[in-house]
Amino acid sequence: MFNRNWLWIIARLSVVLIVGLFVGIYYLSSGGGEKEFQKTLDAMKQLHSFRASYSGTPTIYMHNEMLWEVDCERGIVHHQQHVQPTSNEGQGSDQVQETNRDDVYVGDHEYERLNDGGWLLMKAAWRGGSAKWYCLNLAQGADTNLLPPIATMIKRGILQKGDKKTVNGVRCREWLVTMKRGPGNLEHDRVCLGLDDHLPYEVTSDWESAHYTFSDYNTAIQFDLPEAAVQPASAPTGSN
Repeated sequence: MFNRNWLWIIARLSVVLIVGLFVGIYYLSSGGGEKEFQKTLDAMKQLHSFRASYSGTPTIYMHNEMLWEVDCERGIVHHQQHVQPTSNEGQGSDQVQETNRDDVYVGDHEYERLNDGGWLLMKAAWRGGSAKWYCLNLAQGADTNLLPPIATMIKRGILQKGDKKTVNGVRCREWLVTMKRGPGNLEHDRVCLGLDDHLPYEVTSDWESAHYTFSDYNTAIQFDLPEAAVQPASAPTGSN
């Protein structure tokens, strides 16, 4: 009876030690990732303007580059896109043509830049999110599809601490984020978070070979706006 009790105690202690070991390994490898990403999420809630750029290969037949400029206080979103065919040949390759788009969303109106440099007021619904939509989601800590999905990474990602690096003159720490993307697929992202302000400055992903950079946080972004979009802001409001 004595030996059995000791064996039972030793077995329970072994289980506790093994569980504690795995928990310790997890926290050492994550390096406080959830706390750091929460700081990033809180910092993003204070954003009023930013630039985001994307470069990737959605298919083997095309290379895609995009730029977004967002100003929450003025309600402006500027979007540029350049699609270029790759040298790969195959079924569907002949459907990819080189295209350029330059759009600006001001208030409730979307304008598309024409080849002659002028602007065309679009009658169709805006194809992207408005500044109000982006900024409201940022303030609420929700994902915007422009900045990294930090809220989702906190909930679903495995966060591993990486090395420090410099991105566009800003010192940041890289984090390896692993998330499930579809049945049986894992997405591996590298997110570089600013050492001083905790904001994201770069994301690289094996999904679509994507590369994102982020800059000009809370700065006065200069926009080339259509005259029709500027006039209402400068027109007299009349007497009270």
